[in-house]
Amino acid sequence: MTNTTSASGLSLLPEGTATITTLHLAIIAVLAVLAILGILWGIRQKRARVEAARDVIEHAKEAGVPPEAPAPPPEPPRAAPPEPAIRSQSQVQVSAPPVAPAAPPIADAPVLATPEPVADEPIAASFEPSPATELAPPAPTLAPVPATDYAAEPVTQLKGLGPKVAGRLAELGVTTIGEMAALSDAQAESIDAQLGAFTGRMGRDRWIEQARLLAAGDRPGFEAVFGKL
Repeated sequence: MTNTTSASGLSLLPEGTATITTLHLAIIAVLAVLAILGILWGIRQKRARVEAARDVIEHAKEAGVPPEAPAPPPEPPRAAPPEPAIRSQSQVQVSAPPVAPAAPPIADAPVLATPEPVADEPIAASFEPSPATELAPPAPTLAPVPATDYAAEPVTQLKGLGPKVAGRLAELGVTTIGEMAALSDAQAESIDAQLGAFTGRMGRDRWIEQARLLAAGDRPGFEAVFGKL
């Protein structure tokens, strides 16, 4: 009786329905087995990590090194804050710029009378020179200042040569700086030997050198060596 009923029930199903149901059950069974295996594998991996961490802590304690704290689990990504809703164009109030008050009307300007045309007449040219165009008188030219001729100056201009020595030198034929500068070494020694109490002053005070600098017009060189003239 049962077989007849099941057979009649199977006969009522469309063709291929039994095969599909069997495949579905097989797939569900396989997925269930895979899920169980995944759960078991995850439990095993977790135990292995716990045991490894425990071993590391024990080894660190034995070595006297403080164990490192386990890294915190990564935080789940935070959802972005919702963007503010955009108001519709009807809700946005656009502030119009203030309108400037209208300027008062400008009064009509008086109409100027049109001047009558002037007949063409020749304009006399003016030949009077303006003050600005007059030529300034030429500046007076300064005459060049002649250089001082120290060669004609008396020998008293030399350093260390006073009036008494100058009188004795005049007796020996030397009165100017130019004559002193023109002395040769032999003449200078001869004159110096005849100066009496002033013998040796010519070489000690360097009269010949002073005279030659001034006779050449080299006053800066003289003052650089012997001081202000």
